Amino acid sequence: METDHTTPTKTPEHRLQDAADASHAARPWAVAGRQPQASESSDQAPRKRWYLPVRAKFSLALLVGLAWGVMAHMLAQPWIRDFSTVVGPEVAYLAIYGIAVIPGFINAFLVVSLLLDRRPRFLPDIAAQDLPAITILVAAYNEEQNILSTLESIERQEYPGEFRVIVINDGSTDGTLARLQSVSYPWLQVLDMGKNVGKANALNAALKLVDTPLTLTVDGDSYLFKDALLNLVKRYMSDPPNTRAVAGAVLVRNSRTNLVTKVQEWDYFHGIAAIKRLQSMYQGTMVAQGAFSAYDTAVLRSLGGWPHTVGEDIVVTWAILRAGWRVGFAENACLFTNAPETWGQFIRQRQRWSRGLIEAFKLHWPMLFQFRMSTLFVWWNLLFPYMDLAYSLFFVPGLVLALFGIYWIAGPMTLLVLPAAMLVNYLIFRIQSRMFVEQGLKVRSNPVGFVIYALFYSIILQPACVWGYVHEVVSRTKNWGTK
Repeated sequence: METDHTTPTKTPEHRLQDAADASHAARPWAVAGRQPQASESSDQAPRKRWYLPVRAKFSLALLVGLAWGVMAHMLAQPWIRDFSTVVGPEVAYLAIYGIAVIPGFINAFLVVSLLLDRRPRFLPDIAAQDLPAITILVAAYNEEQNILSTLESIERQEYPGEFRVIVINDGSTDGTLARLQSVSYPWLQVLDMGKNVGKANALNAALKLVDTPLTLTVDGDSYLFKDALLNLVKRYMSDPPNTRAVAGAVLVRNSRTNLVTKVQEWDYFHGIAAIKRLQSMYQGTMVAQGAFSAYDTAVLRSLGGWPHTVGEDIVVTWAILRAGWRVGFAENACLFTNAPETWGQFIRQRQRWSRGLIEAFKLHWPMLFQFRMSTLFVWWNLLFPYMDLAYSLFFVPGLVLALFGIYWIAGPMTLLVLPAAMLVNYLIFRIQSRMFVEQGLKVRSNPVGFVIYALFYSIILQPACVWGYVHEVVSRTKNWGTK
């Protein structure tokens, strides 16, 4: 990830100005912390290595992506002509572009960007007294089996600054509250809602009690790896002054449970982490996930906290971005969470994520017309329902037809995407493996999970997403949970 030290975009909402002033006052590092960087241009500073500005990297990646898209368009013409004889040219173009041309452009952009990515170091000389006080919010609903382990992982953190933890028991019907009452940490406060009010409402109730400049969220079934808090806050401090949230790296904790969790281990390790790294490089991580993220408290309050939606974390992140702020990503702030353990749970989870995306567009569609690098990712998200639908309606049935020798959609040319897919996965693996080594982690052997992830994962994932989009259109229920 690269940072672009340009003047932050002016927020269009006047009501955020007070929050901006308060946030800047609460971030003394926003000025003082960057003095070492300014001194690098002096005669005594060490010689810099060759540097390509972020906007130049974005332009180069975009150019290569477009070139790949044009090439894919030309190569797909025979494929489109053959398919047009069956479904007509309009449907043929929509299908082939949705399953091959546009995804090819995205993958080419991703590969070039990751090759050009240079992770910025933390600011030097961040002393313990410079670290801001933080409050960690843990919304818990029926987490009897996990909540004490989560608190234990927080206790083991060596965060030098002041911190407190507020666990919100959101009307749990199991022994969650009893477990919380059985421990006594000096930094722990338990907020019992009495009845289930929903995750967003639970977090907002706790936000009223926060008196620190930074608010962190952690899921109740998670485990913080060593230095996770310190690395997340240091990333926040080291990023450009217009940063108002930073997402941590969420990995799978129960990856050895069964095939379902083994496959998801690669999704979290590869797909999700790579996309967040890419988006942060270009100044706009699109989701500061509720499982582990840091937010500016004043900005959160100015936005009204978390909205009562299915995807409250994506919606609040888009609100921060829409206001002109930047959202970063700390790939070395690692948290392990329990992934769904059945395909049914997995499908419901991804349906909720898809509903959250639609909710974000409903509330923040003007982001499509903001002039900034991260706007490209907003348009990508707009295309995701179309690409997921094209994959579900055409590619998956095409695979079935190909088994019977009918190559209308999936044929020999489809094999051309395999080398590109392998290149993307290899590149991401190399990048993520280096991060693991730096953190003292080891990539465990999981070849079966990788094969299923690389070849068959989308057959389950994308139809589930399509159903989530449809569900958000026809349903008004707002239930929360991780499973």
